[in-house]
Amino acid sequence: MHTPTSFLPRVLLSALVLAAPLAAQAANVTVDFETATSFSSVLTHYAGGADAAGVTGTDLGVSFSGDVIALANDSLGTYFSNAPTAVGVMTIVGSDAVMDVAKGFTGSVDFAWSSLADVSGGVQVWSGAGATGTLLASFDLSTNAQAGGCSDSALCHFDAASLAFAGTAYSVSFANAANVAAFDDIAITAVPEPATAATLLAGMLMLGALAHARRGRR
Repeated sequence: MHTPTSFLPRVLLSALVLAAPLAAQAANVTVDFETATSFSSVLTHYAGGADAAGVTGTDLGVSFSGDVIALANDSLGTYFSNAPTAVGVMTIVGSDAVMDVAKGFTGSVDFAWSSLADVSGGVQVWSGAGATGTLLASFDLSTNAQAGGCSDSALCHFDAASLAFAGTAYSVSFANAANVAAFDDIAITAVPEPATAATLLAGMLMLGALAHARRGRR
């Protein structure tokens, strides 16, 4: 018994409806710096590898160059306060300060920031890895570290920002913010695996066709 042609579009539509939200959920990535080792380069801690202290983290597909440092308060001092996530933040100690996203990301990069000085181009989105290619968007930091009169730490006030851009980006540079700023909760929408939706669609079509064939034999 053959499968009626009218059945396939219905199955295909159902598969598309189910695949879309699954792909979107898989693409959202937030790096909160809660698990990287304080005063160590983050490196591949959020890309299935380890930070400079040898500690591995969750694979979010995001890696950092050597001057991106994780920072947590400790017995020697309170370096920041009132960050979106309490344990750790990211700070910059030199010009080699890039976040790379191997699969690319689209739409915007969202982040919280606290700065001791005005910084032109403190956050820059690039079309290529390693802050290469075309500059897609740039964000200027303003002095906000103690805005509102807070004084419990040097970096006690964080603002939220969303930097929108067109096209697909592969890196974000924080180099211009060296030694003056901290960042937290960097969020992107990573480009999903092309095979994810296709594999799900194929499976749905096969299961639907088999179920319909079984009903036809009854």
